[in-house]
Amino acid sequence: MPGLRRLSRPARLARRVPFTLAVVGVMVVLALATGSLWSPLGERDLLQVVGYGLPALQAGRWWTPLSGAFFAMVPAQYLPVAGGALLLVGWSELRLGTRRVAGAAIAGHLVAVLGAAAVVLGLSRTSWDWAARTAGTLDVGFSGGALAALAAASVTLRPPWRARVRLTLVLYAVVSLLYVGLLWDLEHLLAVATGLAAGPFLVGRRPRVSRPAFTRHEWRVLASTLFVVLAAVRVVLYFLPSDGPLGATTSDADASSVLVGAALSLALAWGLKSGSRRAWQLAVALAVVAVVSDLVLLGLQVLAPERVGPRGDLSSSVPQLAVDALLWLVQLTVLVVGRSAFRARSGAHGRAGATDAHDHDVVTTLLRTHGGTTLSWMGMWPDNRWFILHGPDGAPTGYVAFQLHRGTAIALGDPVAADPATRAAVLQAFVDDQEGAGHQVCCFSVTREVADWGRAHGWRDVVVAEEAVIDLAGLEFTGRSWQSVRTALNRAEKERVAYLEGRLAELPRSLVSQVRAISELWVADKALPEMGFTLGGVDEALDPATRVGLAVDASGTVQGVTSWLPVYSAGGVVRGWTLDLMRRLPDGFRPVTEFLIASACLSFREQGAEVVSLSGAPLAHAGSGSIDQATLERLLDRLGTAMEPLYGFRSLEIFKQKFRPRHEPVHLVFGDEAALPRIGLALTAAYLPGASVRELARATLRTRTSAGQSPR
Repeated sequence: MPGLRRLSRPARLARRVPFTLAVVGVMVVLALATGSLWSPLGERDLLQVVGYGLPALQAGRWWTPLSGAFFAMVPAQYLPVAGGALLLVGWSELRLGTRRVAGAAIAGHLVAVLGAAAVVLGLSRTSWDWAARTAGTLDVGFSGGALAALAAASVTLRPPWRARVRLTLVLYAVVSLLYVGLLWDLEHLLAVATGLAAGPFLVGRRPRVSRPAFTRHEWRVLASTLFVVLAAVRVVLYFLPSDGPLGATTSDADASSVLVGAALSLALAWGLKSGSRRAWQLAVALAVVAVVSDLVLLGLQVLAPERVGPRGDLSSSVPQLAVDALLWLVQLTVLVVGRSAFRARSGAHGRAGATDAHDHDVVTTLLRTHGGTTLSWMGMWPDNRWFILHGPDGAPTGYVAFQLHRGTAIALGDPVAADPATRAAVLQAFVDDQEGAGHQVCCFSVTREVADWGRAHGWRDVVVAEEAVIDLAGLEFTGRSWQSVRTALNRAEKERVAYLEGRLAELPRSLVSQVRAISELWVADKALPEMGFTLGGVDEALDPATRVGLAVDASGTVQGVTSWLPVYSAGGVVRGWTLDLMRRLPDGFRPVTEFLIASACLSFREQGAEVVSLSGAPLAHAGSGSIDQATLERLLDRLGTAMEPLYGFRSLEIFKQKFRPRHEPVHLVFGDEAALPRIGLALTAAYLPGASVRELARATLRTRTSAGQSPR
C-alpha cells in the first residue's frame, strides 16, 4: 500500500496539468518521429517547413508559429525546451488552472512570434545591421509561451514574491535582448510583457501601476541584485562577446581588469544585501561616476567623434554608451529612493547588547513592573540578549529579548512594556536596529498582539504551537474526565510518594544531586544534546525566581521533577506559573508526571495564582496564519515527525489534554517568506546550539520514543 500511495500523488498531479503534459508530449513525439532528437534541425530542410520568423511569414508559411513551437534547434536544446515547458507551464497551470494558462501561453507565444516579426520588419528598413541580420533568422521552440504563462501566473503570488518573480523576468528579458540580441531574446521580452499584462485580467482584476511598497529588505535585495547582474554581464560579455542591438561587445580591456571590476560589484552587492551604509555610499559614488563618464563619452561620440575615434577609446558605440548610462541611472535611482534601507533609523533611543549584569537587572525590573506573557521569564536566561528602548529622558521604557543565530535576530516572546502602543514602539525600534545591522528578523513564540502588529506592517505569521493554559479558579479534579489525574494522586498517596515544592537552590544537596542525575539520564537517552532556547534545564531551574516540584518517595528517592517559571502581572505580582523542566526517573513511579502537574496546580491555586501554562511544543502543531502556509506547514509537520521519536513533542501535547486546558495560539512572525530557510536554520541553532551536522543526521535514525521535557 505505501507504494500505491507514492504513485497516487504523481497521478493526481498529472491530472491537474493536462495542457502542460500535452505540449511536452507532442514535443517528444515529433522529436522522435522527425529524428530531430538526434539530428540538428538547422542542418535539415525541415527547418524551412516548421521554423517561424519573418522569412517564413513572407513566404506564406502561415502554420509555422504553431508547428515551430514543438521543436528545438539542436538535440541538446530539447532538455531545456521540454523541461522548461514542464516546469514553467506546469507550475503556472497549477496556479491559474488549465484554461487560463493555455490561453496565456498560446497568446503569449503568438504575440512573441508575430510581434517579433513585425518589429524586425520595421527596423530592417533602416541601416541597423542587427535588424537586417535578425530579419532573416528562423526560430523554433515554445519558450515564449512558457515565459508568458509564468509572467501571467505571477499575479497569483503574494508580496514580496510577486515583485521578485516579475523583476527577475524583466531583468532576464531586457538584459538578454540588449547584450545578446538574438531573435528569441526579442520574442522573450514580448512574451513576458504579454504575460504581465494578461495576468490581472485572467484573475478578474484590472491591471494597475503603483509605486512599489518595498520594505528595507526588498530595497537591499533589489540594489544587490542589480550589482550582481552588472558583474555577471561584464564577465560573460568579455569571455563570450556578442554582436547584438548595441553592436559588438568586444573590449580591449584585459581579463584582470574585468575580473577586478566584477569582484568590486560583487563586494558592493554583498554589502548592500547586509544594509551596509558604507557599501551604499561607495555604490552611489560608483554609479555617479559611471553615469557622468558615460554621458561625457556619449557627448564626445556625438559631437566630436574624431577626438575618440570611430568607436571611442572604450570600444563602445553610441547605443552601448547610452544604454550603459541608462542602466547605471536606474541603479542610482534605486540606491537613492531606497536609501533609508541602508542605515538604522534615527530617533530610536535603543541599545542591543550581549548579556551583562546591568542589562539583566534593567529588564528584570521592567518585567516585574509592567508584567509579561507566560513565556516572558525565558527571556531572562543568560543565553539571551536584550534590546532596551529608552525614552527621551533616558529611562528604559521596554525591551525585547532575542538571540542572534545565522544572521537572524530571533525575538523571544512579546516585547515587555507598559501598554500596547509602547510595546509596538519597542518592537519597531528593535526591528529597525537589527535590520540596520543587516540581520533578518523574526518573532518566535509570540501572541496574537505581535501577529496583528506584523500583519499591519506587511509581515507574515504562522501558528507554530498552541499553548495549553489551565485556569485555576474553581479547579477541581472531579468527574469522569479527570479520572486519570485522580488515579495518579490516589496512587501517590497509597505508595507514599510526596509532593515537595520550593526553590531548587535551597533544597538539600542530596535532592539537587538526584535532580541532576535524572536530567543527565534523560539527556543520555537522546541522540542529540539537551535543547535550549525556550527549553530550560537544571541550570535554569536553579534560578531563585523559579519554583520546582519534586515527587519524593518514602526512601527519599526523587521520582520526578518539574520546574515552573513565574508569570508576572503589572506591579510585580505573580499571577501564574509556566511549566518548563519535566523529568522522571526511568522505571520509577509511573504516573509521576500527572501527579506533579496536578499537585502543582492545587498548590499554586492555594497561593492565589490565576493560571498555569503547560506551554506549547515546537513542531507539534502547524496551523493557519496570515497567508497560505501549506508548504511551511508540511515542512513543520515532517520535522515534527522526525523529531517525535527523540523528544516526544506530539506525545506531550496529547498528554496535556488530560488536564483539559484551553489553547492559545503561539505565532512565528517574519517579514520575508524567502528568508524562511534561513530562519529555520537559525531556530535549529537556537534549540540545538551544541549539535553538529553529524549528530543531527544520526539522530533522525533513532526510533526510541522517550518523553520528559516540556518543550515549547
